[in-house]
Amino acid sequence: MTDLFGGPGDDENEDEQNAPQAARPREARVSAEAEAPGRRPLADRMRPRTFADFLGQEALVGENAPLIKLIKADRIPSMMLWGPPGSGKTTLAQLIAQHANADFVTLSAVTSSVRDVRAVVDTAKVNRKFVRRTILFIDEIHRFNKAQQDAFLPHVESGIITLIGATTENPSFSVISPLLSRCRVFVLKPLTPENLHALLEKGVARLNADRDGGDMEVSAEPDALRAIVQLSDGDARRALGMLEIAASVKVAAGDATAITHADVVSVSQRHLIYDKTGEEHYNLISALHKTLRSSDVHGALYWMGRMLAAGEEPLYVARRLVRFASEDVGLADPNALVQAMEGLRAYQALGSPEGELALAQVTAYLALCPKSNAVYKAFGAVNAEIAQSGTLAVPLEIRNAPTKLMKELDYGKGYTYDHDAAGNFIPKQGLPDELIGRKFFQPTNNGFEGDAKERMERWDRERDEKIRPKK
Repeated sequence: MTDLFGGPGDDENEDEQNAPQAARPREARVSAEAEAPGRRPLADRMRPRTFADFLGQEALVGENAPLIKLIKADRIPSMMLWGPPGSGKTTLAQLIAQHANADFVTLSAVTSSVRDVRAVVDTAKVNRKFVRRTILFIDEIHRFNKAQQDAFLPHVESGIITLIGATTENPSFSVISPLLSRCRVFVLKPLTPENLHALLEKGVARLNADRDGGDMEVSAEPDALRAIVQLSDGDARRALGMLEIAASVKVAAGDATAITHADVVSVSQRHLIYDKTGEEHYNLISALHKTLRSSDVHGALYWMGRMLAAGEEPLYVARRLVRFASEDVGLADPNALVQAMEGLRAYQALGSPEGELALAQVTAYLALCPKSNAVYKAFGAVNAEIAQSGTLAVPLEIRNAPTKLMKELDYGKGYTYDHDAAGNFIPKQGLPDELIGRKFFQPTNNGFEGDAKERMERWDRERDEKIRPKK
């Protein structure tokens, strides 16, 4: 049997298919073995059978990697495998189970329920009596809700099951904290272009090895393999799928020529990694906001374009640009908010794709504006003060006095109309007695805000000279 770490086993000639049945996913055992190799998807046929064959993820499956040390010491913990599609999460879980010689059960969070989990737990309790471990692999565990995830807690805690969850979403957000605290998190990265190229070369060889007697041999030009690598975004399953489809089209047409770049493009479409509610959504909007803030017009346009190309709702992007205009540009360029609102309205009028150009224009404008967050900070300070001091009284001078009784109570007494004075300014008390002299707005020297700062400071001086804090 072949050693899972790449070395020879007790019998080098024994086929690996004789591995313990319990170590293979129950739902796939019969069908996978009964089908002819060529009928199974190439990605399934290409699954590594040993850790030595595992492409990429050296930080996880390298000789001195912590996970490998845990596996060799037979101290396999419950874990979350977090990584993008096609990075090897399922295969890694299967290899772990084979090494542990455990009963390996696969469930999908898309089609399974708490009842299915309970059935596995019942089997695990029986296995435990015979000193046999049960590994429960949950694909797309982030799709289980809180109540469903809660069902795992006592059984993971007691060790009845070893849970391996696979997720494409950040487990900090998608897995409940009590369950996450009982699991180790291992992060898988997208495969590198070098990894994918090596995988595709093996894929071509596997297609030829599995072909029917009458089928022609498959070959691929270097440009075709580079195109697949580029289009697959680090996803091994997608890369092998594109190769298999391109080869199938050639075979079906009786075309014995090598797969070309054009052949790959004709059967594929780039799918950018993105989830409107997941981590990548927040990563990209963060990148857009931060490149705008740092006045990087090139980066801002790129990240805005990435979001739209991946399917983000353009009106969401437009609303974020409006928010940025107030938060990070503010009075440094008051026209920024006007531009952002006009961009939003332009998109509403035109839709996609024409209206997206207006959003690009707004993005460039905001990146090139002078920046200030003085209004944002001032509003935050005001809200903090209100939360602390509560409902302080409005000074009598600036109260509304529409009735005789209010006037008798001195509402509006002493109020002077600013437009009757030179310069259209008369200093008066504008804050509650308890806050006299408080300065919430601290303008920068940037753009229009810098010009307005001089006027504000002059008015503040005159106001402070006339209005003194109450004793």
